[in-house]
Amino acid sequence: MPAISIDRGQRRVSIDARDPAFFRDPLAAYAEIHAQCPAFFWEERQQWYFAGYDDVNALLRDRRFGRQILHVATREELGLPSPKPHLKDFDALEEYSLLELEPPAHTRLRTLVNRAFVSRQIEQLRPDIERLSHGLIDGFADDGEVELLKTFAEVLPVTIIARMLGIPVEAAPDLLDWSHRMVRMYVFNPSYETELDANRASADFATYLRGVIAEKRRKPGDDLLTHMITSEKDGERLSEAELASTAALLLNAGHEATVHQIGNAVKTILQSRLSANELFVTEAATQLTVEECLRFAAPLHIFQRYALSDVELDGGITLRKGDKIGLLLGAANVDPKKFATPNVFQPTRDEGANVSFGAGLHFCIGAPLARLELKLSLPILFERLPNMRLKCEPDVKDAFHFHGLERLDLIW
Repeated sequence: MPAISIDRGQRRVSIDARDPAFFRDPLAAYAEIHAQCPAFFWEERQQWYFAGYDDVNALLRDRRFGRQILHVATREELGLPSPKPHLKDFDALEEYSLLELEPPAHTRLRTLVNRAFVSRQIEQLRPDIERLSHGLIDGFADDGEVELLKTFAEVLPVTIIARMLGIPVEAAPDLLDWSHRMVRMYVFNPSYETELDANRASADFATYLRGVIAEKRRKPGDDLLTHMITSEKDGERLSEAELASTAALLLNAGHEATVHQIGNAVKTILQSRLSANELFVTEAATQLTVEECLRFAAPLHIFQRYALSDVELDGGITLRKGDKIGLLLGAANVDPKKFATPNVFQPTRDEGANVSFGAGLHFCIGAPLARLELKLSLPILFERLPNMRLKCEPDVKDAFHFHGLERLDLIW
């Protein structure tokens, strides 16, 4: 159990996000928070956080809160520091990220991209995902052991999203490297060295994407990037900066969370000792198993939002314009008011949707793709390697935001 201090009366919580006992298994701390004050002021973070399912679900949809704030206020007005010069390239690549924008800019960009991610379009990728899953397993099935993240969990989603965008699959190692270095910025208090490295990765990524975009202009293809280059909305096309930001986001988001979720799901299923044959016996059973993996072992634990104006929330929580709040997705998924015996992996449960993909305006555009990759790759993996088991207890990454494994060593 991590060291956690809760002042129930003042709704104040003290917990170190870098405490291994917390980030390796936060469910015990979440249980304490749910029991005492699911809406709380996190002392170390100096802002309000929400752990209850109903609160998180509602606040994700609440248009009084947004992913950005500078479209309604100035830095001076809010007392925010100036941008860091050594993050210039990182900030430029993030400037038009769908994750960060608010309407109308968000609406325009999402409309141009959304067509490729609706379920009927994603379903057409089924043969590719199945073929790739089998092909990757062919590469290690006779070895008797494997480190699954590098050989399977990383390669599958990055290959699929690269193909969708029309980016050469041979670039996958570079795409993974740039992505890993950029997402380290999303942990609490990244170091100066992490910031410098993320900026270098962003500069290299942007240079590469600009080259691909220029090539697509010369030789259009039947792919999402060409669609984004040539599509118009209200007579406007995406600028070079918007194209680069959107492509980077889709590549990063298109695999980072899925890598963690594949690893978390395999670990969870193996540790549960439940029969994989029963978990994946039908498409309906597979869907319930995947949703339970998303609930119980979510890959992303926090979304943050800005108050776009002064806001008074239930319970007397007063927020000023520009205040940030934290929405604990991982905690909402184990709220005992929503899910019975929430800290038990129970694939037959059917108690409503998890919030692992968010909700509202910023609901994950890639959710249908991630779900299909999980629904296809997990049954194939357990069918091909029926005697698969953990070689050792996997280490969890030291990154509370992203709940994933350092590596996943399996034997059979």
